[in-house]
Amino acid sequence: MTTTARNGKRSEVKRYEHASTDLLRRQDRARRSGLVSLVIPTKNEARNLAWVLEQVPRCVDEVVLVDASIDATRTMALACRPDVRLVDQTGPGKGNALRAGFAASHGDRIVMMDADGSMSPTEIPHFVHFLDNGYDFVKGSRFMGGGGSLDITRLRHAGNWGLLTVVNLLYHSNLTDLCYGYCAFDRRFLDHLDLTADGFDIEAQMTIHALKAGLRIAEVPSLELPRRSGRSNLHAYSDGRCVLRTILRDRPRDTHPRLPHALVNDRSGIHEASLPTEA
Repeated sequence: MTTTARNGKRSEVKRYEHASTDLLRRQDRARRSGLVSLVIPTKNEARNLAWVLEQVPRCVDEVVLVDASIDATRTMALACRPDVRLVDQTGPGKGNALRAGFAASHGDRIVMMDADGSMSPTEIPHFVHFLDNGYDFVKGSRFMGGGGSLDITRLRHAGNWGLLTVVNLLYHSNLTDLCYGYCAFDRRFLDHLDLTADGFDIEAQMTIHALKAGLRIAEVPSLELPRRSGRSNLHAYSDGRCVLRTILRDRPRDTHPRLPHALVNDRSGIHEASLPTEA
């Protein structure tokens, strides 16, 4: 056998070994990460849903749609994704829908997002990445480096900032966003989140209870897009008051002296996480 032939055979063997190693790593990653469920609450989102479902990445194993629509939302969902799981919403409110979706899902990792097109499904791998790398609760942030919003009004921005300030003071945290419903968490901690909210305050309640439970929290940059069509069900004043009531109702009752900021952050495991180069 010539030297060239021997070198070619060695190169082929090395390529095979690298391919086998890469396959084993992917299989091991799949075993560690488990199934990913995407929960989407819908109410008359037929015109927006196709755009959302067509962009769901391959890392999502199950899509759970919790529906309270009177339009063609369900028909559109099945046309775009025949394997979608449809769940009837039994009560009013976004919180009610999400709680029903969490209960009906089977994934080890649960991602929640809206159906109006304001959240891009292409960001889901970043949320899953941090769940697979030691974090228990991952929340999108429009106000950290790399994030942004093309939709938020000045009133909503001011309200979010005020409510966020209250939470950061009460829990000695350094979060950058509160009222944003793009989140993911490990199913093992669903009971610890102790979700009871029926309305838009469920997003704040999830974050507050994650802080109280001592979960490892990561914030990832997210770009909020304009709603593709239709009108939002959010009412800034009434829903803002509801969020504030939830914050005050669930506030810490202890009177221990405040620890230094850095020590509290280290103990609670709150970090701002930059986007991975690969997710």
